[in-house]
Amino acid sequence: MAEPEFERAKRSTKWNSRLSWIWTEYSVIIAFLILFVVSSILSPRFLEFSNLMNILMQVSIIGVIALGMTMIMLSGGIDLSVGSVLALVGVFSVIALNASGSIFIAIITALAVGAFTGFLNGFMVAKLKIAAFIATLGMMAAARSIALYTSDGGSISGEVEGFSAISNSSIGAVQSPIFIFGLMAVLVFILLHQTRFGRYVYAIGSNEKGALLSGIRVDRIKMAVYTLAGMLVSVAAIIETSRLNSISSSSSGQLYELDAIAAVIIGGTRMTGGRGKVVGTLFGVLILGILNNMMNLMNVSPYLQGFVTGLVIIIAVVFQKRE
Repeated sequence: MAEPEFERAKRSTKWNSRLSWIWTEYSVIIAFLILFVVSSILSPRFLEFSNLMNILMQVSIIGVIALGMTMIMLSGGIDLSVGSVLALVGVFSVIALNASGSIFIAIITALAVGAFTGFLNGFMVAKLKIAAFIATLGMMAAARSIALYTSDGGSISGEVEGFSAISNSSIGAVQSPIFIFGLMAVLVFILLHQTRFGRYVYAIGSNEKGALLSGIRVDRIKMAVYTLAGMLVSVAAIIETSRLNSISSSSSGQLYELDAIAAVIIGGTRMTGGRGKVVGTLFGVLILGILNNMMNLMNVSPYLQGFVTGLVIIIAVVFQKRE
């Protein structure tokens, strides 16, 4: 007996719905796997252990920054100042390091400067009601200017032995920045997915007015989000500064905001907030890392890497709108 038409249509709709759900939830993982396989075919050097570790090492700094950017974008905001703040944090941490001779004081200084700049961003957005784009754009200019002024427009090198060991040591074959990135990812995952604070962040991003009417202190949550993101920028600054044992006030952190935002968007976090996952951001960071690595292996001009990053952002946003 022939299957009724409406039964076939019902089953087809069910399968389409299931496939749509799989794509929505796991599209970034699927894209990562496809890119990984294609890269391994295009270049036999890609699968070498040293190259894979190099990719993880290269994305560790942007990855830490992207974790903070994930929190901000989930709350419906954005932060354009992360690159300049990284340079500012680096400058002040090296000054504190050389003046005190203490690595501990340098780290505390870095965390304090990053937290303070993040707090200022959050205050402007939450209390002064300035659009996040404008507030953080102003901070981007201010932080870079202060870094340049403090260092006379040049680089500052650390003079304390042992500071460079933070980023240049390893456990087995895995370097410490990779472990720091992994630890930060676990902490942010727990914060966003296992705590009340995380639920509030998602609620604000989904419907800020509804969150306010339900009794959530929206202003405090936003300020906390930007402050935590600033501290994550501090962690990234410590990694970069200790790896080079110096910081450049003019070039350090340049366009880091672009890479961080790209990783978050590729990972599935909506520009409007309220939807996204830390795991998605991790895969977004890895996708960018593999793309840059493959362009290097294939001798593609480094000047085209920004073009590829921008193109990937546009494609990711187009797919988000289609969903």
